[in-house]
This record gives sequence, structure tokens and C-alpha cells, in this order.
Amino acid sequence: MATTSSPRPRLKIGIGLPTLGERGRLGSLEAIAAARHVEALGFDAVVAADLILGDGTPTLEAMVVLAAATAATERVGIEFGVLNLPLRPVVWVAAQVQALQHLSGNRVVLGVGSGGIPDLPFWGAVAVAGRERGKRTDSALAVLPQLIAGKPTRLPDQSGQPIVTLAPAAPVPPLLVGGNSDVAIRRAATSGDGWYPSQITPNTLASGVAKLRQATADREHADPVIHVGGFTIQTGEESVRAARPARESFVRSLPGNHGISPEEATAMVIASPAEAAELFAAYAEAGADSISVSPGIGTAGANWMRRCELVAEAHRMMA
Repeated sequence: MATTSSPRPRLKIGIGLPTLGERGRLGSLEAIAAARHVEALGFDAVVAADLILGDGTPTLEAMVVLAAATAATERVGIEFGVLNLPLRPVVWVAAQVQALQHLSGNRVVLGVGSGGIPDLPFWGAVAVAGRERGKRTDSALAVLPQLIAGKPTRLPDQSGQPIVTLAPAAPVPPLLVGGNSDVAIRRAATSGDGWYPSQITPNTLASGVAKLRQATADREHADPVIHVGGFTIQTGEESVRAARPARESFVRSLPGNHGISPEEATAMVIASPAEAAELFAAYAEAGADSISVSPGIGTAGANWMRRCELVAEAHRMMA
């Protein structure tokens, strides 16, 4: 008798809130409206990137943005995509995540990373050396879950190794480790609940998923979650001519920053719902459980809202 494979679970989609660059022109009321629009369209999460440059580029800080989104929504996940652990004292991160869990009804998804651009002015301003980012990330991951859970936790890297207990305790949110490297995959296997790569092709994702599943084969709990970030949709009511320069600039930046070819970089920028649906399906086939999408480059207001609707249309096309 022929056997049939069980259908893949529905691919979850989070939407990146407008927090960086020209999109940072959005005021707080518009950012709240954006979060509500994401929830109304049926998406699974609102996402905030943690990328303060310190060079004059407008940015909205991720923790504050997600606190506002928490107050403005009732259902969607509150997702960090991703929080740069080396830049913050781990006790402070734990206390803030505890608060967000209580305020949101335990909707936080905690993507964390070591910070991809340590030569930015902001890193120097907070006195964190890029060479220390791996060590600081590992040290934070070693104690972060216990701190959020309200357990007495010794901080071995602090002077005097104090024992800290944070209250009120909160459920530890899913902890997804960002980064595309083998180091990030090993870190996800040993210290996280899943992997959060970004700007990665389906083929490279499939290879990474195989490595991660091999590394976690002996774990007693559930298979690691695979979440992919970094997609941008560049279409909508604005003219193609107006959108093209921003798209081309973004595509040119990807090979240097993420080590991918120009052809692969072009594929990361989605131009239509049909194109998006095809790409989303390829990532699901490669092992992704969820993805996050940014509704545009240098986009605000009505165009941003419209692009969310186009992503929703693409998601429906996959059904």
C-alpha cells in the first residue's frame, strides 16, 4: 500500500515594523497603526530589528518599538529580529523581556544575535569591542533563560559574581539564535530553541538545517524552530521608476554584508505576490517554519500598509 507524507505545517509570517532609515520617519502613532494593521491582516508576528547605527541614520530602538506594539495588539507575536546581546547587560535584557512577557500575555519571540556590524559608531559609544561579541553573546545565553524564569542566577562574568533573582518570573520565550555561520548554528544547537538566519538562499538554508538537526539529534525536547529573516517586498502603489533606485541600492549592499552573489541578492527582494509565494514555498521546502518580511525599502505610510496587503495575498496563494 502506498504511503502518503503528512502535509507541512502552515508557514508562519512576521512583518518587520518600519524602524530603520527613511522608514524611521514614522511617528509613534503611525508605528502603532502599522502594528495594528499587521494584526488585522492575520499575520503571525510583528518584528523589530535591533540596528542602531549611530551615524545619523534614523532608527527606532527595538525594545521600545515592541513595547508599543504590545500595547497596540492582542494576538500577534512580539518578535525581536534579532536583539544584539553584546550591546546590553544581560540582567537588563532579562528584566525587559520579563516585562514584555507579562504585558503581552507571553507573546514574545526572542531572536538574539552577536551583532553583525561591530564597527558602527554605536558600538564604540557603548564601549563594546567587536572582538568581544562572541564571548559576550555566549555568556549572556548561558544565564538569560534562568534570569527570565526568575531563578537565582550567578553572574560569573561580573565583579564579585553576584547572585540575582528577577521577579516577577515569566515564561521563557522561544529563544532563536541569529546568524548564518557554522558558529551560529552550533550556538543555536547548544543554547537556543531554534535558528534565525537572515539573507540566506533556500539551498544554503537547507544545508544549515541539516547541520542543525544533526547537532540536535540527541536532544530530548522538540526539533529546533527554523525562522528566516531578511526578505523585502519592493512593489505597491508607488511607480516602478521611483522604487527601482532603492531596490538596486539594497541589492548592491547584500553581497558585501552577507557573502551572497548579486543574483542571490536580487532574489531576496520580492517584486510581486506571485514571486513572493514562490519564494516562500521554496523556503518552507528547505525547512523554514516561519519567515519575516519587510514591506519595503525607504517606505512609509500608505505604501507600507499596501505592501503588507501584498504579502498577505502571497500567503493566501500558498494555501
